Amino acid sequence: MTTATTAPRTPAATAAATAPGGQTPPSSSMPSLPSLTGLRWMAALLVFGLHVHNFRYFGGTGGRIVTWAFGAGASGVSFFFVLSGFVLTWSARPNDRALGFWWRRIARVYPVHLVTVAIALLMTYTPPHLPRPTLRQGLADVVLVHSWWRPWWQTLDPVSWSLACEAFFYAAFPLLALLLRRLGARGSAVLAGVSVLAVLVLAHTESHHWFSQPISSFPAARLPEFVLGTATARLVLLDRWRGPGLEASLALAVIGYFLVPQVTAGYPATTCTVIGFALLIPAAAVADLHGLPSLWRRRRLVRLGELSFAFYMVHLLVIRAGTTLLGRSPRFGLPTALAVTAVVFTVSLALSWVLYEAVERPARRLLLRGCRSAAARRAAPDTRSPSPSSAAAG
Repeated sequence: MTTATTAPRTPAATAAATAPGGQTPPSSSMPSLPSLTGLRWMAALLVFGLHVHNFRYFGGTGGRIVTWAFGAGASGVSFFFVLSGFVLTWSARPNDRALGFWWRRIARVYPVHLVTVAIALLMTYTPPHLPRPTLRQGLADVVLVHSWWRPWWQTLDPVSWSLACEAFFYAAFPLLALLLRRLGARGSAVLAGVSVLAVLVLAHTESHHWFSQPISSFPAARLPEFVLGTATARLVLLDRWRGPGLEASLALAVIGYFLVPQVTAGYPATTCTVIGFALLIPAAAVADLHGLPSLWRRRRLVRLGELSFAFYMVHLLVIRAGTTLLGRSPRFGLPTALAVTAVVFTVSLALSWVLYEAVERPARRLLLRGCRSAAARRAAPDTRSPSPSSAAAG
């Protein structure tokens, strides 16, 4: 006699199976995925390295090493886009309303964005005298629509172009989440494949100059990476992810990263890394769910991951401020360049800690507390008049 065997369920799948109707339970009951937070820090570090490379701190052999290590650092933003889709799908609430979701996203990103916009605006009036935007450009940056116009994409805090892309993703997510809830494992896998194909097609069109201008900062062009993240998260939630393990996925992601110099700069570089990132993120999630070894969930990496958004938003402003003392493209020798980079990194990390502890966390708590209070008031029974049942009892 043979006995049927079934694969062990992840905690997410078990929770979903016990929820009413088999739906994904509220995010409060979903297991945490600390490895994804640790990986987020590594992506932020890649972007930091890219900007150190772009400002030419290192000359000679040091410059060549930095180019080799961080010349493809822009791919860290692609990682953020895929990760964002995965995390939002993982934490989505089954009966959530669009307005509630959007308010939580505003509470998550907007306070730090407004502070860095204010810092960047101050820097236009003081050394290093950053380019001063027009009123329309500044307002577009504040409301995170500036990336839709290529000449405006690096207004004020230049890295906020990716936040404008995220704002577009957030706007689309409630409709996308509705679609995902109707998709089974096969449909989610097809959606992931279509997303990868869309990246390949867009990269092909840009490399052949079919667009009048680069599309790497255009929000609609980056949507497939976000959708890819949502589809892989759905597969993990359904306990149907069958990708390689964490070590193999990391190896594929690293190989893709170092293939970037072999393709046309800009959006086409995404084709080298998107599959590796789409494998690495769910692999890290599955490792957390099953308690498998993961370097990325170490406490210090997770803490740095918590600071990564603030670090990402402030580090380029620190580098730009440094041009007042260092000049542009200083090309220092190796010892001096390492010392300067260490100082810039330390200042950026210290400011990110201040932003996280003094702005991001308290502002988010304050904004969400008001949202929860309003929801509680709507849910509370009306005690001003007796209910029909109590009136009948009296």
